[in-house]
Amino acid sequence: MCGGRGTRLDTDAEKPLFRVGGVPMVDRVVGALQDSAVERVIAVTSPNAPETRSHLNVPCIETPGEGYVADLDTALADDRLSRPALTVAADLPLLEGEVVDRVLDTHEGGSLTVLVPASLKRALGVSDDTTFEDGGREVAPTGVNVVGDGPDDARLMRDRRVAVNVNTLADARVAEQWL
Repeated sequence: MCGGRGTRLDTDAEKPLFRVGGVPMVDRVVGALQDSAVERVIAVTSPNAPETRSHLNVPCIETPGEGYVADLDTALADDRLSRPALTVAADLPLLEGEVVDRVLDTHEGGSLTVLVPASLKRALGVSDDTTFEDGGREVAPTGVNVVGDGPDDARLMRDRRVAVNVNTLADARVAEQWL
C-alpha cells in the first residue's frame, strides 16, 4: 500500500519515496517482501503518489486515492489479487523478510491484523495516533495484515520492525537510529 500523501512529513517528497537512511521507504518494504516467502509483490498506488508508481519496478494497481480502506477494497477487486492477500504499508522502513515470514507462519486462515502494544510505540518515541483496546490492552495497528475470507484474528507482536511506522519527521529519526 503506497498511495499516501505523507502530509505530516513536511516534505515535497511523496510518502513512499521519503528517504530513511538514504533509501526510499517503499524500496525497503519491497526488499523485505522480496526477502520473504511472498511469491509476488504488487504495489497499490494512487494519484497521490504518481512518482512512486514510476519509481517502482513491480506491477502496480492504481486506486482512486480515497483513503487506505477504500484503496484496499479497490485493489482487492483487481483480478491480479487473490485471497488471502498480505498487505503492507510502505511506511515501515525497518521491516525485514524474517518478520514477514513470521506473520505468514502465524496466519491460520481468515484475516489477520498485526498489532503492537501502544506502550512499545511510546517507548520507542514514535507516533501512536491510532490506538484501541484489544483484550484489555491498548494496541496499535502496524500496517501489516492478511486479508482473507472468514473470521478475523489479531496477533500481537513486540517487534520494533513493525512498530515504527514513519508518519512524521520524528518517526523518521527514530527509524534511522535502528537501521
